[in-house]
Amino acid sequence: MNKVKVVVAGPRGRMGQEAVKMVEIAEEYELVAVIDHKHDGKMLSDLDGFANFAVPIFSDIAQCFQSTKPDVLIDLTTPETGMYHTTTALTYGVRPVVGTTGFTKENLHELEELCKEKELGCIIAPNFAVGAVLMMKFSQMAAKYFQDVEILELHHDQKLDAPSGTAVKTAEMIAEVRQTKEQGHPQEKETMTGARGANYDGMHIHSVRLPGLIAHQQVMFGSDGQTLTIRHDSFNRASFMSGVKLAVDTVMKLDTFVYGLENIME
Repeated sequence: MNKVKVVVAGPRGRMGQEAVKMVEIAEEYELVAVIDHKHDGKMLSDLDGFANFAVPIFSDIAQCFQSTKPDVLIDLTTPETGMYHTTTALTYGVRPVVGTTGFTKENLHELEELCKEKELGCIIAPNFAVGAVLMMKFSQMAAKYFQDVEILELHHDQKLDAPSGTAVKTAEMIAEVRQTKEQGHPQEKETMTGARGANYDGMHIHSVRLPGLIAHQQVMFGSDGQTLTIRHDSFNRASFMSGVKLAVDTVMKLDTFVYGLENIME
């Protein structure tokens, strides 16, 4: 059996560390290199916590692809770096699996067009936790019956984007089935700017950032005499790896662009 050759970008990050472990454990994958803006030319095994991972570190992504010729790039970096990595991967015939959030609609459109041109698969997922994807799907189902909805997302205090990609994706999915409505009293006024959170199609999205949190979201629906709350909690980053593995397995069979893990879950 030919193993899927994988490169991980951002191996020193908390998500990246889990991805490196996942790739190494999976018998059908081969970790061939990592991409890191530091430590170019060293081996990953030279770094603390990676004693058993004897693969090269590259800072230049093009050089990495030329040297190792991988099948898949797993990118868990930042929106700016992730966009550059993803476009470079597609240019070199490498299928990207991207867990970076914060891409703009223009970014996503550009990547979709590049996938069509190269006839390559690419999966970008705001959240790789299978439970979080189900939470989004269930919320979309509920929105057909509850027009009033607010989204509360809670993350660790080192997260760079707000609202989270998962919250934005949830709002987008709900908006597909919900009639636009500006919620709250028509004369509502914020006495402190931002008190009502972000506004997406009349829904409000609230972001909490605190140490001790990992990734959590609840979607609250209300109507006369009742409320419905759908909540998902990730208590560690290993919770995302089953979704990353599903994406890697699936992207090898794709020649199109996919945004959101829900689109590859039956």
